[in-house]
Formats: sequence, C-alpha cells, structure tokens
Amino acid sequence: MFIETRKLGKKKKYYLVHSYRKKDKVNRISRYLGSDLSKKELEKLRKRAELLILEQLKDTFEHELSKDEINEYWKFESKIDLEHLQRGINWLRFTEEFTYNTNAIEGSAVEFSEVRKLIEKKDSPQNHEETETLGVAEAIEYVKNTKDKLYLKLIKKLHFLCFKDSKHFAGEFRNVEVVITDGHGQIVHRGAPAKEVEKLLKNLVRQYNKHEKKYPPLLLAALTHNHFENIHPFQDGNGRVGRLLINYVLLKHNYPPLNIRLKDRMQYYNVLQEFERTGNINPTLRFLKSQYKK
Repeated sequence: MFIETRKLGKKKKYYLVHSYRKKDKVNRISRYLGSDLSKKELEKLRKRAELLILEQLKDTFEHELSKDEINEYWKFESKIDLEHLQRGINWLRFTEEFTYNTNAIEGSAVEFSEVRKLIEKKDSPQNHEETETLGVAEAIEYVKNTKDKLYLKLIKKLHFLCFKDSKHFAGEFRNVEVVITDGHGQIVHRGAPAKEVEKLLKNLVRQYNKHEKKYPPLLLAALTHNHFENIHPFQDGNGRVGRLLINYVLLKHNYPPLNIRLKDRMQYYNVLQEFERTGNINPTLRFLKSQYKK
C-alpha cells in the first residue's frame, strides 16, 4: 500500500492506494484520507485505512461459505418463531413504529405521537423532519409491495422516497467524500471514495444475487445492510435506506419486517463497527435476532 498525493488548486489531497492481482486482472482500491494533513495526522489515518482496505478484501459476501457453515446459520435462524411474528403483523402500527425509530436514530426530534398523527393524516408536516416522516412511511409501503429486484435503481428509489421533499440530492449517489464522527468529533467511519461508490454497489448486488438462494434470509439481510453502510453511497440518509434494505430482503424471503429501536442505538452502532473492523457478521445477526424478540 502507498500514499498517493493529488493537487487540487492550493490543496493537497491524500489517498491510501492498494493494487492487487485477481486472476489475470490488476485491481486497485483507494481510500480518501483527507487534505492538507500533517505527517502525524497522515500516519494515524493511514493505519485505520489499511485495516479498512484489508477488511474490504476479505468481504464476507466474496467468501464462499461451506455447506456446514451455511447449515449453522440456518440452525441459528430456525430458533426464531417466524410463524408467530407473521400472524402478528399490523402494518399501520409497524409503519408508525419503524418510522419513528429509524428517524430518531438519526436525530429526528419528532415524537412518536406526532409520527402517528402525520401518518394517519391527522396533521400536516411543518418542517423537514416531519416531511421526512412521511417520506420514510412511503418508502416502507414501497418495500412492502415492490416486485423489483435488488439493483441500484431500487436503492436510489428508496432514498428518493425518503427525502424527495427535504434534500436536493434525493435519489442521487454522492460525488463528495463523507465521514461519520462521534459526539467528540472523532472520525468513526469513512465512506468509500465517491468515484468507487457505483462499482462497489454493483458488486454488492452481484454478490447478493449469487448467494440469494443459498444463504438464510437474516444472514442475507445483515450482509446487505452492513456492506451498504460501509460504502455509504449517499451524502446523507444512508442509515435509513440501509434499515429499509434489511426489510426489503426479509420480506422478499417471507420473513416478517424488523424494527431497530432507538433505545438500542448504541448496541446497533457497536455491531456495525465490529463488522467494519473484523468482517464478523455474527454480532449483527445476534443483534437483529434480539430485535425480533422485542
């Protein structure tokens, strides 16, 4: 791996680049580190980027699970009482709860009682957060009824439905670099380089289609969601689209929809970071199963 420096006007932008051979083709992965960095900053960011590139290379979807491994995942999912969950679906109630929680995880201040009034058309939206409440509810309805296959068009559609009345970039992949910071301003995740977003998403879709009939639905949903979040293809709104994708996969395989609760937000973030660091999907699976139980 090596540092590549690119000049843009008076700025210097730094990338960590790794080239590797797969069969007869040379592939290249790069991660944006930042601009005008000191030596100390560059070294710190390089170490983290090296780990991320190594994890990208050992992608769980790329790795073909053995029959024994697949059987173990099926055993894990067989312990979920799906029949009971299917009988208990009240779609209006689910839509209200999912919409409230998925927006609140991202910082929305709209209370559950107001979410209910907006969805049941007892109130009209007064600000962008309330507008996004109706957008997410519309996206849930789309996920529930669509016959579309997983592809980039569907991913863009979910983002568009959520944010068409609140964000000028609704339904469009980003052309800027993005980072996620914690409450202390520390970077906890860097999205894939903007120029690689479409290529990585196409690979995600290809791997999903390859394994769709082999892997258990909860495993498929977890892998799809986690890899999508690592790519972070939109300028904003990736969390909500990622959680909609979980339910798209589950419903397509006759599993009940799943609601990740606001009060479990930190545990949710922890399993995402564990996957990013190690490529281990099992913590995410245990977390999703716990949400079914609740």
